[in-house]
Amino acid sequence: MDARNHTLHLFGQYQQALEAVNFVVPELTVLNPPLWELGHVGWFQEWWTGRNMQRARGVRCEPAHTRLASIEPGADRWWDSANVPHHQRWTLDLPSVAACRAYLLDTLESTLELLEKTEEDDDALYFFRLCLFHEDMHAEALSYTAQTLGLTLDKALLQAFTPPTMTLREPLLVPATVWKLGSAAAPGFVFDNELVQHEVSVPEFEIDAQPVSWAQFVEFVDDGGYDQPEFWQSEGWDWLQATASSEGRRGPRYVEQIGVASGAVMQTRFGKPMRMLGNQPAMHMSWWEADAWCRWAGRRLPAEVEWEVAAHTAARRGFRWGDVWEWTGSTFRPYPGFEPHPYADYSQPWFGTHKVLRGGSFATRARMKSPKYRNFYRPERDDIFCGFRSCAL
Repeated sequence: MDARNHTLHLFGQYQQALEAVNFVVPELTVLNPPLWELGHVGWFQEWWTGRNMQRARGVRCEPAHTRLASIEPGADRWWDSANVPHHQRWTLDLPSVAACRAYLLDTLESTLELLEKTEEDDDALYFFRLCLFHEDMHAEALSYTAQTLGLTLDKALLQAFTPPTMTLREPLLVPATVWKLGSAAAPGFVFDNELVQHEVSVPEFEIDAQPVSWAQFVEFVDDGGYDQPEFWQSEGWDWLQATASSEGRRGPRYVEQIGVASGAVMQTRFGKPMRMLGNQPAMHMSWWEADAWCRWAGRRLPAEVEWEVAAHTAARRGFRWGDVWEWTGSTFRPYPGFEPHPYADYSQPWFGTHKVLRGGSFATRARMKSPKYRNFYRPERDDIFCGFRSCAL
């Protein structure tokens, strides 16, 4: 219920801004049509709970088994993300916003009725938890889509989605260790890409106590970092040239001005230019930009295991996380012994092409924030609320 209230609160911002134009938005690879996103949340919940006759089996559920019929006859044709390609979502005959809201209400009531009768064990609760976290993820997607579209938010959301200021501390030295990377299979809920927990030898390393700040990133821009190919991997330089030619790019996304002398950063936040503070985390840069900054600074991005070790062991010494998603130097790959869970499209299709981000952002629900959680995006993505920190070479 908490997740649904948050989803509908966010969608209310879209209604105010877009209902008059029937929720028409540009066709971009980084977002979904708002009405499609809203309906998909209800569809996913119904598919894995109300229509799933094997829901009590948890991860042993056979994903392709025959489902019960939806309460909405057109649901699979509209909102099944596995069978409705991204580009087709702009041409669907989606139902009205009132019909979508009614579908969400009906599916939530059905889910809550089933949950009330469900045994208190991890298998029985698996798909309810999956659907909860799935909705939390889509709520954050609605948040960064609002940023992409320049939608105005109400005061409460705008305040909640303002990057915090940080107390800047010296980098931390983390001693060598043998670390259990990933999550144990039980108790509780674990995403498939966090399994199987395994030991990794981690040499001593030095890591920033907090994400790179705007004051630190401005120095890279002032030093001509966006004009010097030696700081960029070849693919990153190609990405930068393509982005510069199409957008005039000489800084992170949504940045309108970076002052060479003053160090001031003006970044558009939900449609309004805002002056960012030097001790706020630098945000909305791609993995390529994060990697280039590190090369310029004579440092490197942390491996995901280093980030996880620091988050667990160095918090009392000032390791701060959870303000922005943080790019790591690790490519998203399966842990040894990986087996896909029933929602097989969650992780498996993206191994090898995406980079791992750790932590969470100001738009991430608190229950989603875990030092073990692996987020993942393609290296060119910069629309999400992402930043980075660095390690010594």
